[in-house]
Formats: sequence, C-alpha cells, structure tokens
Amino acid sequence: MIIAIDGPAASGKSTVARAVARRIGYRYLDTGAMYRAVASEAVRLGMPLEDAQAMTELAGTTKVSFAYSPDDPIPSAVLVGQHDITSAIRTPAVDAAVSLVARIPGVRSALVPIQRQFAEDANTVVEGRDIGTVVFPDAAVKVYLTATPEERACRRLGDREAAGHEAEIAVVAADIAKRDLMDSTRTASPLATAADAHVIDTTGLTVDDVVDRIAALVMEVGF
Repeated sequence: MIIAIDGPAASGKSTVARAVARRIGYRYLDTGAMYRAVASEAVRLGMPLEDAQAMTELAGTTKVSFAYSPDDPIPSAVLVGQHDITSAIRTPAVDAAVSLVARIPGVRSALVPIQRQFAEDANTVVEGRDIGTVVFPDAAVKVYLTATPEERACRRLGDREAAGHEAEIAVVAADIAKRDLMDSTRTASPLATAADAHVIDTTGLTVDDVVDRIAALVMEVGF
C-alpha cells in the first residue's frame, strides 16, 4: 500500500510522514531528499543550476540511497555514494537551489523511476510535491498538507535555527513564497492537489492530531 503525502514547503510533510510511518510500521521515503541530493551536488561542484542538460546528467549519475537501522522505517542517513549528506541537503544554499533543479524535466525523469522502484516491494509512506498526482497516482491514500504562510515561515525559521543557520523571519517567508511560486508553475510535475486527496490544514494542530487523521484514512481502506 502507498500512502502519498504532498504539500508545499514547511507544511509539515516530513514530520507527519515520519510519524505516520512509525505509527503504522510502513517504510518512509522522502522524495524531496533525492532532489535535494542532486541540488547539493550541483552546489558543491559549482555547477550552473539553470543548465538543464548538466543537471539532467548529474541526476542520472548521482547515486542517492538511504541507510536504515534495524527495525526502524525511517532512514538514519541520506547518502550519495558512500558519503553521508544528511546535513548538507538542509542548508540555506540547497534550500535556494532545489526548486531550480527540481523543475527540470530531465531531473524528474531520472528520479521518478527510482522512487517507484523503492516502493515496489514494501508498504510505503511517500512524501513530496507530486506523489499523488504523478509518482503514485493510484496511491491508496492521498493527503495534501497545508498551513498558513505565517505558520510555515515560523516552522522553517525554527528548522534553520535548530540546524545552526542564522535567519530572519521576513527572509524565510520570502524564500517560501518564491519556492511556492516556482513549484506550482513549473512545467514538469507542478505542485498541485490531487483531485482525490484529503486536504488537511495543519495550522494549530499537533503532529499527533494530523497523524490520527491520516491513520484513520488508512484504516478506512483496509490497513
């Protein structure tokens, strides 16, 4: 069974998807981490992010994988080759780069088959921006998470500060608005709500509140 969780930046996707995976014992896949891995490599190598051919070739050669601990459905690390890039993909530089990279059709064409292959042999909670619309359009449960712009900016500011990066709320809010625009207007697999998705506004809700709602949806389809 595939549970697809989509939504814009800082809507709670990662936190909720991990919690859902642990609650019901499904494996967890963060597709955004895969695009971030390619963007991180591009930044590290000083490559031009607007060069579609170069980014497509990079996506095809960047070997992204996830390390798992025994009996834990959540990856303990994101790897490129043998290198742990878990922290590197969450920097402000990668935040700024990932939408430019992810909007390139060739990059998405390179990564989507890998995402589908990942979920072939296991019940999986998959989160991203086009999971219910493109990657797994037949997912058993589709959820679209959202939150007010103010709530999302506060969450992202907290994430950056927790990671040791200085930031200002106005700058973070502007970054999120820019990414929303880029993600929702890109030609390849734009951010959109699947027609059959359950929309949950996470503003003011606890993680457990949201997980309870999604777990109930899973039970309805026969978990």
